[in-house]
This record gives sequence, structure tokens and C-alpha cells, in this order.
Amino acid sequence: MDAILAAPRLMQVGGGSVKQVASLLAKFGLSRPLVVTDPFMASSGLVRRCLDPLEQAGIVASVFSDTIPEPTDMVVEAGVAVLLAGDFDCLVAFGGGSPIDTAKAMAVLAAGGGKMRDYKVPVQADTARLPVIAIPTTAGTGSECTRFTVITDAHADEKMLIAGLGCLPLAALVDYELTYSVPPRTTADTGVDSLTHALEAYVSRRANPFSDALALAAMRLIGENLRTAFREPRNAAAREAMMLGATQAGLAFSNSSVALVHGMSRPIGAHFHVPHGLSNAMLLPAVTRFSVPAAPDRYAVAARQSGLAAADDPDDRAVARLVAGLEALNRELGVPTPAEFGISEADWKAKLSLMAEQALASGSPANNPRVPDAAEIVALYNEVWTGAPRNAG
Repeated sequence: MDAILAAPRLMQVGGGSVKQVASLLAKFGLSRPLVVTDPFMASSGLVRRCLDPLEQAGIVASVFSDTIPEPTDMVVEAGVAVLLAGDFDCLVAFGGGSPIDTAKAMAVLAAGGGKMRDYKVPVQADTARLPVIAIPTTAGTGSECTRFTVITDAHADEKMLIAGLGCLPLAALVDYELTYSVPPRTTADTGVDSLTHALEAYVSRRANPFSDALALAAMRLIGENLRTAFREPRNAAAREAMMLGATQAGLAFSNSSVALVHGMSRPIGAHFHVPHGLSNAMLLPAVTRFSVPAAPDRYAVAARQSGLAAADDPDDRAVARLVAGLEALNRELGVPTPAEFGISEADWKAKLSLMAEQALASGSPANNPRVPDAAEIVALYNEVWTGAPRNAG
């Protein structure tokens, strides 16, 4: 194995672990946090789950809560202004992937200045002004343990992948009890997002034994528990398994890579404001069908591991059941097509060439087992729109 492996220095995993936020900061000599969260967490009072333990330890935290669901460079710049105006020694990101991604980008931009676009891949964003402590409240993005953040250029309508050690949190508190209040739609979307992370990490051209072990473990947990977490929001065992699976999948793709699904998903989010996990779900069956011929053995293992194929299914039957199972999962979770989401066909078709160009420029499609050209990506976008399978050969 020849791989560079990266992970947070400390991860505390378990129900109620958010209560340990102050002691975690103390382990690293930190005491002046800026908490980065979103408007709902602030207005609903859920952010108190983080703030109260800090106050009980004598730590008064400032809060930046102006993040948005698909973070933009403008939001990051606003956060950096708050950061630089105060005497902070760390960022505590509390929320879903958006607050965590925003905090990471704030740390990177505050260190180097300029514009967020200056840090877009292939630039290596290896320097952060302040360490990030991540506390996820959804089981999906894995952002609490990855060296990536995704920020939208508001003027160009482009989701930019920012990668480097500057984006890697110093530590994470992974508390599944924080996911109890997550609505079913978000549970479904983030759950499929984490399944996509695990699957793409496993079939990626950059996979390695370390990422493989994590991806396979994540696929089993997510495959066995996603439907239950969706149907039974208060099921503690399912919520705990999904949170652990999401974190394992995050570690897997952070040390391998994502691939074509994510490359194609980011432009959909940027142009049509589709939540990231949902756009992944829209794409996953079609992209898997397209990719299977280049790595049937890997996809067959993934099918068995996620419970979509039987342990004794031969490879050809396993991969067929994988694609069919992903389609059935989308139906069960109520994943809409782009048209059902409310995107007009004229707008969709007008953006196809640009979305294909942006997908390829992200670099993620090059990690796919079957690397597409622009025309093949356009054809896949059309397939996702119509729901009609194209020839995978």
C-alpha cells in the first residue's frame, strides 16, 4: 500500500458526547471558541446543546449563525470578518455539513486571504488560521473527519471543491442523539449521501486497504439501518449505526476519493439549489449502472456488503441487484427526479454542457472506475431527467 492517510487527532463517538465539548477544548488548550452554526439551530435553541456545556465550564462562546444550506463564498467571507474581529483560538462547527464546511473554509480563507476561488482544487489548502472542532447533527456528510470542503462561487454558480489539511478538523464529537430531531427528508438525503461516500470510496481508482476497510464497514451499517432510521426517527440503535456509518464513510473517502456521482452532483446543487445529498441520490443508480462494467468485482462486493445482494450471488447477479436495489431505495425514500423537484426541462437542458464541463473540472470523475467524457456525462444527466436507462456497455 502506498497512501497518505489523514484523520482528526481526536474523535469522541457516542450518545451524549456533545456534553464533553468543554473538556475536549481543554485537552488542546483552547478556551475562546467561535461557534459556527445555522439559523435554525440558533432560533430553535438546539445550539444550546453545545453552548450550555461550554458556559458551565466558564467558557462564553460567540456565535456566527449566518450559514446557509449550500454555503457560498460570500457567507464564508462574512464569517471571516467576524473571526478576524474577535480574539478566538478555535472554531466549533455545530450542525450539518453546511456549518462544518463553512467553518473549514473560514479557517482556510482567514489564513491565506484572497478569495475562496484561490483555494479551489488542484490548489492544496493545507493551512488553517484556527483549528476546527466539528460536531455533526446529521448522519451523512462525514465532513467532521474529512480534508475537504465544498463552497459555491455565488457569481459563477459553481460549487468549488477545496481540499487539503487546512480543511481537516482537529477533533470531532460524534453524538448520534443530536440526529433525533432531523426530519425524514434530511435523514433520507444524508443517508444516501453517506452510502454514496462509502460506495465511491470503495470503487475509486484511489482506493487503498485503509479506505476499503472503512468503506465496507460503512456500507454494512448504512445498508442495514437507513430504512429504519427513516421510518423510526427515535430508533436509537438505527440512529447510532447511521452516525457511525456516516463517519466511517467520511474517513473512507477522505483517504480515497469520491468519484463521478459527486462530480456530477455539485453542478446540480450550484445551478438548481438541490441539497447535496438529494442530488447524489438522484444520480446514484444511473451512475452506478454506467460504471459497473469497469469494476464488476468491486461493485459486486459492495452489493453484498450493503445487503442489496445475497452473499452467494455471483458477480453478474450481484451488480444487477445493486442497481435495482438503489432504484428501489430511491422509491422507498421518496427521492424525486429533477422534474419532480421543480426544475424546468428547458433550464435543465440549457445547463447540460456547462454542468458537464464543471463536473469534469472538479477532478472527481477521473477517480471513477469508468472515466466519462463530456458527452457521456450529458447523456447521464439526460438519463436522470427521463428515468430511462441508457446502454451501460
